Amino acid sequence: MAKIKTIGILTSGGDAPGMNAAIRAVTRAGISNGFKIKAIYRGYDGLINGEVKSFTTENVSGIIQIGGTILKTARSSEFVTEEGQQKAYDTMVKEGIDALVIIGGNGSLTGAKEFAAKFDVCCIGLPGTIDNDLYGTDSTIGYDTTLNTIVECVDRIRDTAQSHERIFFVEVMGRDAGFLAQNSAIASGAEAAIIPEDSTDVDQLSRFLERGIRKSKRSCIVIVSESPKCGALYYADRVRKEYPNYDVRVSILGHLQRGGSPSAHDRILASRTGVGAIEAIMQGQRNIMVGVRNNEVVYVPFSDAIRTDKPLDMKLIQVLDELSI
Repeated sequence: MAKIKTIGILTSGGDAPGMNAAIRAVTRAGISNGFKIKAIYRGYDGLINGEVKSFTTENVSGIIQIGGTILKTARSSEFVTEEGQQKAYDTMVKEGIDALVIIGGNGSLTGAKEFAAKFDVCCIGLPGTIDNDLYGTDSTIGYDTTLNTIVECVDRIRDTAQSHERIFFVEVMGRDAGFLAQNSAIASGAEAAIIPEDSTDVDQLSRFLERGIRKSKRSCIVIVSESPKCGALYYADRVRKEYPNYDVRVSILGHLQRGGSPSAHDRILASRTGVGAIEAIMQGQRNIMVGVRNNEVVYVPFSDAIRTDKPLDMKLIQVLDELSI
């Protein structure tokens, strides 16, 4: 295996607060350890199209507190094709890039896994996603900031819900994982959370409403994890039909969940995993994601990181149930 001299870095998929902190960490730790750093703009599309720039420490000065990503990001349809991957590899050869650090979520790391296997290149992933759905790390970069953003929004919505005696269904992101919905419900004092992990035979909506009716409580907050089939609009429509005496509103938080200055937790997580990526390369690690588990930096094989069954602590459901009586 040839000695790695130049490391390329890119952000891919949905943006997440803390990505810039990770870019900063990889760049500075890499330069500190004698590597050249090349930034790749617009994710895998930028790698395909040759949007590459040499980075120094000055390029990442003053960005740790900024949300989004200075490298821009995109979801690349071309990278999933053989032709697109070949173009990306050709760019690596042309630019003298020996290894890649990819900051992104499940789809981005899946692409890195396939690319690494096909061209035998060193790829290191950093868990950059607000969904917290990557296996092997306790938290992902951006999750904590988004959780706090949701709680702040729900606090404001509750003022109106209580004033008008309304039920609010608040839809949050999370893809197929309920971490954001369940934990924001607990933190904001919501009466219920409807999440993918609790999709049992029990009708979650009926269970919540029967308990609410018994308490004669007319002002409630229900956090709903996004879903193309049964999101907040679906549940609100059901309530209007089945329980017409309730005044129901929907608030879909949408993309405001992604933005904003990253929390201290996300800045530290991004910094630790960014430095960890450089250490992994120096140790000869390949095709792994750098995470933090039990406050220790860990290396997780891509095949494990992209598993779709990261467990939600089911005790959290019991916590919310008991606190919402």
